[in-house]
Amino acid sequence: MMKAVQLYAFGGPENLQYGETTRPVVGSNEVLVKVYAAGINPPDWYLREGYRALPPEWWPDPTFPLILGTDISGVVVDVGEDVSEFTICNEVYSMVRFPQGVMQGSGAYADYVSVPSSELAMKPQRIGHVQAAGAPMSLLTAWQFLVELGHDAPNPFQSFRHTPVPLEGRTVLVNGAGGGVGHLAVQIARWKGARVIAVASSRNEELMRELGADEFIDYTKVAAETAVKNVDLVIDAVGGSNMERFLTCIKPGGALFLVNPLGFAGQEEALRKNITVSITQVRSNGAQLATAGSLLDDGTIRVVIDSTYPLAMASAAHQRAALGSIQGKIVLTNF
Repeated sequence: MMKAVQLYAFGGPENLQYGETTRPVVGSNEVLVKVYAAGINPPDWYLREGYRALPPEWWPDPTFPLILGTDISGVVVDVGEDVSEFTICNEVYSMVRFPQGVMQGSGAYADYVSVPSSELAMKPQRIGHVQAAGAPMSLLTAWQFLVELGHDAPNPFQSFRHTPVPLEGRTVLVNGAGGGVGHLAVQIARWKGARVIAVASSRNEELMRELGADEFIDYTKVAAETAVKNVDLVIDAVGGSNMERFLTCIKPGGALFLVNPLGFAGQEEALRKNITVSITQVRSNGAQLATAGSLLDDGTIRVVIDSTYPLAMASAAHQRAALGSIQGKIVLTNF
C-alpha cells in the first residue's frame, strides 16, 4: 500500500482526498519511482474539474478514484525486466504518460508511480527535487514549441506538423512570461540567441530581467500588441479570448505559437498577413528531458518556484492555483 491524493468525483479542490491506495506494480518496460516531489500543471485542475471547458463530447469518463499529476522527481526503487538504462537508487524526473494518461490520471500525486522508461531522465544533479518536479511539462512544452518537436504523432490541433522556427537574431515576444511555460520560454529563447520581450504583470519585471528578457511589458498598463511591432515570433502561453490580437505586431513571414489554442479565430487574417499560426500538444519524452536537463544543471535556465505544499495538502495547492498570478510553478513535496 501507499499514500496518494485521489479524486473521487469531478469538482473543486475539496474533492482531492489524501489516503491509502494500492502501490503500483512495475511493468517490464517501466521503472517504479519513489516520488519526492510532484509538479502541478493546468491539465491537473482541468481534469479535476472534468475538462468542462471542452465540448461535452470530449468530456472524460474515467474510473474513479483516480490519481492526478504528471510531473515527478524522485528515486528509482524497482525496474522492469526489460529496462537497462536505469538502476535502483538513480535520481530521476519525468512527465508521466502525457497525453495518453490525461483523461484517466497519470498518477504523480502519490508515494510511488510507475513510469515508462522512455519517459524518464536522470535528474539534473545540481538542482533539488522540488525544482526538478517543477520542470517537466513546462520545460517540454517550451522545448517542443521552440527547439525540437521530437515526435511524429498526429497533431490534434492542425493538419500539419508543428515546426520550431529559427530564433538566433530574431525578436520573440513571450505572453504570460511569468507562468510555468512562459518563464522557461523566455530563457530558452534567450539561450537560442533571440531578443526577448517578456509580457507579464509588474510583479514579474525584476524576475524577467534576471532571466534574460531584453524588454518587459506590463500588460496591466499597456496592451503588448500596441507596444511593439515587427516581431518575428509570438509565443502565447496564456490563451483565452482575442489571441488573434497578436497578429497586428508580427511581421509578414513571422509566426504565432499558441500553447492554449481554444478560441483562436484569426486564421483568415493570419493567412492574409503571411503569418504562420502553429499549435502542438506536449508529449512525454525522456530523451528531451535529458538534453534540456543539462541546461538546468549548468544554470543556463532555472525553474522558478511559486510555492510548495506537502502532498497531503494537494487541495490547498489547487486552491492556490485557482487564485491565479502564479510566478513559476507550484510543487507538492513528499520528502
